[in-house]
Amino acid sequence: MSKRIAVLFIVAVALSVAVAGIPRTGNAQAPRLSLIRDAEIEETIRAYSTPLFQAAGLEPSAIKVLLVNDNSLNAFVAGGQNLFINTGLLMRTENAGQVIGVIAHETGHIAGGHITRLSDAASDASMKSIVAMLLGAAAGIASGRGDVGQAIALGGLQVGQRDLLSFTRTQEGEADQAGLKFLSATQQSARGLLEFFNILGDQELVGARYQDPYTRTHPLTRDRINDVGHFVERSPYSNNPISPEFSEMHRRMRAKLVGFLEPFQTTLRRYPESDTRADARYARAVAYYRKADLTTALPLIDRLIAEAPGDPYYLELKGQMLFENGRVAESVAPYEGSVRQSPASGLLRLGLARAQIESGRTDLLDAAIENLRAALRSETGSAFIWRQLAVAYGRKGNETEGSIALAEEALLLGKPQESLYHAKRVENQVPRGSPSWLQVQDIANAAQQLKERMERERN
Repeated sequence: MSKRIAVLFIVAVALSVAVAGIPRTGNAQAPRLSLIRDAEIEETIRAYSTPLFQAAGLEPSAIKVLLVNDNSLNAFVAGGQNLFINTGLLMRTENAGQVIGVIAHETGHIAGGHITRLSDAASDASMKSIVAMLLGAAAGIASGRGDVGQAIALGGLQVGQRDLLSFTRTQEGEADQAGLKFLSATQQSARGLLEFFNILGDQELVGARYQDPYTRTHPLTRDRINDVGHFVERSPYSNNPISPEFSEMHRRMRAKLVGFLEPFQTTLRRYPESDTRADARYARAVAYYRKADLTTALPLIDRLIAEAPGDPYYLELKGQMLFENGRVAESVAPYEGSVRQSPASGLLRLGLARAQIESGRTDLLDAAIENLRAALRSETGSAFIWRQLAVAYGRKGNETEGSIALAEEALLLGKPQESLYHAKRVENQVPRGSPSWLQVQDIANAAQQLKERMERERN
């Protein structure tokens, strides 16, 4: 399968975590997750989850939503307020209500503090919370090559989260009840959660080795299914329909994921040429793009843009198609359109900035720097954005700001010595007390502390 996944950042992250009840041996390797970044899909999950987080008394911005590139059906919370959702779950759910039901249940785990309680209860199994979830868009990517597309794969994209975290039946029941309460508080039907549980119910007939990980990490009992069923019978909101907006978002999300992640022929079987719906054409546009057939892909996306000229994600995809096929100058305009429609999106800003930098137009470098700075406001801690800033400043001939950006990047990548080198070489080149001087001092102090901590750990 093609690794070219436009708009989707794939980051392989080593997770230092123990399985509840299963101690890690000294030779065991830390599981690795392949995490996907996509502005549209993340916005969809945010739209689904924000009302539920608010109903649970949680601050939505404090919860990281992470998309796992894994075809199996799973979702889980880890490390406190981190919600992981597999692409397999998103592609296999039939409607938005099922995804919302899963999110409501997982919100119950977060609100109930189950991860902390589980960690305390499993000290004999060396349970550790997950550290360093994501450092932002494409964190850890240090190539800085201008010809590297937005789809970047690091290391072996191996996924080992099966049995990553397990919950007790008591905690599962508590999460069910909390999730149902949150659905009621937002006047949403719980039918989606019941439908999802019925899908999982079939898994109990399958051997443990072949079960989807959700079944193993979230013990499902007939009593739990019955409890949710009885709730649906009594709830005044059970017949409330899913909003048309949420339904469309779900169709588009599934189509996009299928187009990017499934083989070309599989995509065409699921979305044949005879299917003229917008989401089907979206999937085919992605599939033909991945096949490097722009002759077919571009007219498809152009037609979608003509029908919805204000859609930022159609525009983003067109920009990505052009950018990754060497038509960088042409990619700037659709990227600019995407940012005009969704200026708060750090990922869209990053895409535009990279096109501006690589267009060869020096008159666009200031705009690229502005976009990268804006992207950092939402993509905090992104090493890749700092690398792009270093490139932009370097092409402007501003070596001082370029070195500061490289120092920030090295610090985020866990390279304190390299960070100190870049910070120290420009320390005397910026006015004492200026914002840049204060930034250099902060970098140097943080790098020194990191260096000392790493030395203590080695000893």
